[in-house]
Amino acid sequence: MLHQHLFVFDIETVPDTAAVKNLTGCDSTDEAELAAELERYHLEATDGRNAFPRQPFHKVVAISFLLAEIGRDGNEEQYFMQELRSGGTAEMGEKELLEGCFQYLARYKPRLVSFNGRNFDLPVLKFRAMKHGIQAPWLYQSGDKWNSYTSRYSSDWHCDLLDVLKDHGAMSGGLKLNEMCSILDLPGKFGVDGSKVSQMFADGKVEEIRQYCETDVLNTYLVYLYYQKFTGTLNKDNFTRAVQDVLTYIQTEGSAEVNPREYLMEFFSAWEDSSGGHFGVK
Repeated sequence: MLHQHLFVFDIETVPDTAAVKNLTGCDSTDEAELAAELERYHLEATDGRNAFPRQPFHKVVAISFLLAEIGRDGNEEQYFMQELRSGGTAEMGEKELLEGCFQYLARYKPRLVSFNGRNFDLPVLKFRAMKHGIQAPWLYQSGDKWNSYTSRYSSDWHCDLLDVLKDHGAMSGGLKLNEMCSILDLPGKFGVDGSKVSQMFADGKVEEIRQYCETDVLNTYLVYLYYQKFTGTLNKDNFTRAVQDVLTYIQTEGSAEVNPREYLMEFFSAWEDSSGGHFGVK
């Protein structure tokens, strides 16, 4: 199957304490106590190594994505950015966000692009969809045994940049998106990082979370462009054209007369600073 679109995505989550009573028997109604109990459980389950909740215990509060059309010339590809946004609205509940996301994906059946999406983002979306009774048969019925969304080595269907950059586990040690951004002169994280999302959510700053998530998607897409240039899937001209596409989109949306997306201009400024103004095009 030749996918016609890229879907570069990222999610933001907060710990979901709704299952704590069933999980540990804790019957507190205090949210802070339930969160502490969830942390205690995971510390115990990992012999004190990690308090981070496992994938089913994450409530999705933002799903952000970049959609790009794929053009082809022989074995080479071209990418034409169409939109960058977050699904639904800041007021929308988790079930509605997930329904919209899976409906959107079912319509396009795009190539997925993520950073650690196979290990975290997609499993979280799957578990939470199951919780809410949402169906996604296309995720399992598309492709074949070797080429599908569920095949780890089929990067034409889901390119998890963390996985492919580490050669599917051959490279030892960790690798963060922010680290890749730093060597590629990309903005990476600025102002906000994932550790602040729970407090932002508690403070009602969902729109700010969505904006932060969108900048992570931009970083992921730009890393993907570098990776595709390295592999030869993008030639230098098509890489430059795709980067210019991003710059044009940022400047158009960021300085629009009506509802300007000012955080995109902050991303632009950070990128200008990190790249010395060349934006990856040398």
